Amino acid sequence: MADDHTHVQDFFTARAADWDTRFPDDGPAYAAAVEALGLRPGDAVLDAGCGTGRALPALRAAVGPHGTVLGADLTPAMLDAAVRAGRDRSGQLLLADVARLPMRSGVLDAVFGAGLISHLSRPGPDLAELARVVRPGGQLALFHPIGRAVLAARHGRRTTDDDLRAEPNLRRLLARSGWQLVSYTDEDAQFLALGVRTG
Repeated sequence: MADDHTHVQDFFTARAADWDTRFPDDGPAYAAAVEALGLRPGDAVLDAGCGTGRALPALRAAVGPHGTVLGADLTPAMLDAAVRAGRDRSGQLLLADVARLPMRSGVLDAVFGAGLISHLSRPGPDLAELARVVRPGGQLALFHPIGRAVLAARHGRRTTDDDLRAEPNLRRLLARSGWQLVSYTDEDAQFLALGVRTG
């Protein structure tokens, strides 16, 4: 696990300084995904693997001034970039591993994860940890601003049936981890899987 964490930190540390400039047009997609999460004023939400905090302003707008917005990331350089961008004003930033979150069980109403699932070292247990901190009936959004096929092509690959984000695989993974998949969208312009905390 330490090797996986080191790999993730190295990957994102090298890219943190110019991360936002590499994807300058993603803002509307983030806002639409947050809207689909159905947050209400006063809710408590975690942006898991928040990176430079691009979702935090939309999450803050959704939960209002009395809601709670947390952004957790494993890579200090990404959190530093979030602060430089002023996004720490929209939520509290935590240097934390989403596999071992420093919070009590059932304290959140929702979790938002942009580009998260492909960087989880143990997807099943890690998603179960996200379920632990969300109340029963709470929401999960797994998001990427482009779909699986476009993302694979960007990396010179094709999508395959064993892709973790393929609907049947993701449905089973979520079900084993305390979530029920309720909506699945995989289009060129967006990947968005919405789940509900069971139990």
